Amino acid sequence: MNTFTNIFVSLFYFGYFKKWPGTVASIVSIIIIFPIIEFNIVSKIILIIFFIITFTLSLFLINKYSIDNKSHDSKEIVIDEFLGVLLIFIFYEHIYYVNTIVTLLLIFFLFRFFDILKIFPANIIDKKMKNSFGVILDDIVASIYTIFVLYLINVYN
Repeated sequence: MNTFTNIFVSLFYFGYFKKWPGTVASIVSIIIIFPIIEFNIVSKIILIIFFIITFTLSLFLINKYSIDNKSHDSKEIVIDEFLGVLLIFIFYEHIYYVNTIVTLLLIFFLFRFFDILKIFPANIIDKKMKNSFGVILDDIVASIYTIFVLYLINVYN
């Protein structure tokens, strides 16, 4: 179970990159998720179900990893970046802007910007919620901000 937990929470060990594991995990997440969306490999409902299952499993496995390693929100834990990117792609048809490359770059840079800056309420979540839900939730907030900004760009363009 420890090997599975490590593979899962580190997104196939990408979380073990020495520099910028969250950035690397965000790029890998885009590379994994984009073709699924672009080529309609699964329906949106399947994607939402996958998000819910992954979210739920993440709650359990991040907690297990944190207990086993006596840490909270270790840099190796990057499944939260995957969940954040996945949430953004669920709304891809509503946030697509200009062309695919521009949209993917905006998704990446906006998500990383909001994830790193931890704008309210992500900053409160990051400081106060010292559990697996808190680890994931600040990335979900970054995703919501990213979706909102991209949606506004589309509305007012």
